[in-house]
Amino acid sequence: MSRPSTLRNLAWLWFAATIAILMFAFRQAIFLVPTEATMGNLQRIFYYHLPHAVLGLVFPYVNFVASLAFLYWRRRDPLKALSADALAVASAEVTVLFVGIGLASGMLWGKPAWGIWWAWDARLTTYLLLWLLYVSYLLLRRFIPSSQTSTLSAVLSVFAAIDVPIVFMSIRWWRTQHPAPVFGGNGSLDPSFYPAVLWNLGGWLMWGIFILLFRFALERRRQLAEQEAALQAIEASLETPQ
Repeated sequence: MSRPSTLRNLAWLWFAATIAILMFAFRQAIFLVPTEATMGNLQRIFYYHLPHAVLGLVFPYVNFVASLAFLYWRRRDPLKALSADALAVASAEVTVLFVGIGLASGMLWGKPAWGIWWAWDARLTTYLLLWLLYVSYLLLRRFIPSSQTSTLSAVLSVFAAIDVPIVFMSIRWWRTQHPAPVFGGNGSLDPSFYPAVLWNLGGWLMWGIFILLFRFALERRRQLAEQEAALQAIEASLETPQ
């Protein structure tokens, strides 16, 4: 079996396993875990808000590491630098997706729980800033085409990654309207809720990895197509009689 066929089969297996786990996690969150005493069934959005909010702080560091790798390899090994740049683009897009869902699900939860869609507290504001930084990263790559776009984007990624620990520590450093940490904090989660949290966290992590690798493959294909077109243009110019 050829390598592309093997990779394609593995991708389909990963996709099928991801869907199966997400379906099982949905059953856990909606039907099996107890109803929360204070908020009732409204609290069940937590099992979708938390995984996206947590993973929205993980994928930025994939972008960060890939950007550092690009900066390191861009003069030493351009082929490795291209692969790192493709991973940086893919992880930035996945970051925007997960942080965006985290923000949207938080607002849907906040309106009935707090009576408002949005509160400018430390956690929400720094998380919104994280989303805006990665939207800016993608806009930079999309609308400022130049030979230095990848380098400028990588530098922006370094600054964007600084916001991640600030988001994580915001509810420990400042008094906020956002709830206390549910693991190890004053608002520790009841153990009966753990299965739904962990299954959804695992399922959405698998989904994030799937779309990350899928987008990475598309970006590498685009890069290779650009390289091939450039080589054909050079060959055509050499064959053109002077």
